[in-house]
Amino acid sequence: MSRIGKKPITVPQGAQMTLSGQDVKVKGPKGELSFKLIDEVLAKFEQNELTLSPRDDSQRARAMWGMARSIVANNVTGVTTGFEKNLELTGVGYRAQMKGSVLVLQLGYSHDVEYTPKAGVKIETPKPTEIKISGIDKQAVGQTAAEIRSYRPPEPYKGKGVKFAGEVVRRKEGKKK
Repeated sequence: MSRIGKKPITVPQGAQMTLSGQDVKVKGPKGELSFKLIDEVLAKFEQNELTLSPRDDSQRARAMWGMARSIVANNVTGVTTGFEKNLELTGVGYRAQMKGSVLVLQLGYSHDVEYTPKAGVKIETPKPTEIKISGIDKQAVGQTAAEIRSYRPPEPYKGKGVKFAGEVVRRKEGKKK
């Protein structure tokens, strides 16, 4: 039995949810998101709470039950408070800046790396060595952060690269004489 799937999703004040068939639409102060439930999952919306249950006792139905509940809960959180990821640049000459809607990164290559974010994802650079990614879709925000990090992941010897805020880079010892 899914411990995640059992929890009901309460819709907070200021947000509204509509359930029509297998489509769940959530509207809030930050925007609107929708998700189509898989046929193996049943949904019931009563008294500002959405409860999900598996249609049968198959392995796939139980797996989709927890996944569907997590996605809908993330949609509710996204339209009410939003999601945010922070990246840090470590290294001499490593900088980030916004030019219009394009993020320009200087990561020690012979050229600048330009990144255009997806629709619905907002990127800010409060400092030249900080990148702030925000949006209402958790998957899109995380994917954007992962793509930017992949241009120069932190290396284990000097710790240079793009890392998530709070990420600990395991350092290796250099070569000895």
